[in-house]
Amino acid sequence: MTTCTFAELDVCFRGLARANKVGKTMTGGAVSEKPSLYDRLGGVYSIATVVEDLIDRVMVDPRLNTNPRVDEAHHKVPPAGFKYLVTEMLCWAAGGPQRYSGRSMEESHRDMAITPGEWQAFMDDVQTTLDKFSVPAAEQAEVKALVESTRAAIVAPAA
Repeated sequence: MTTCTFAELDVCFRGLARANKVGKTMTGGAVSEKPSLYDRLGGVYSIATVVEDLIDRVMVDPRLNTNPRVDEAHHKVPPAGFKYLVTEMLCWAAGGPQRYSGRSMEESHRDMAITPGEWQAFMDDVQTTLDKFSVPAAEQAEVKALVESTRAAIVAPAA
């Protein structure tokens, strides 16, 4: 698994997206050819279906919405727009032809004061959604690695 420091986050995330785009994976420096994660997940329509379920789940998760800043953010934008951006980002990061057009993870989460516990609740929601759609274990691990690569930009530093 690739590990990035906070300063390297954008470069690392883009590197993972590029590797997925050309259907290559990196394991300890070795490169192997295989279908992109985007293709293995079934493309945009399958990814959009999974994202729709995830966002519907996240929007009503009381573990997340007890944070008033998160609850407020959930009501600032229409769910359809949020789903679009998350779908766009996941497709792009998984090697699809889409290009993420939203704000950076740091910019969009900066004022939400998201705690490690709230992050874990979100990751629980990710897991529940991936399981619901029977996403194979290897692809689940790759999706979760992509999501985890954004953690440092989203979770507020301990005070």
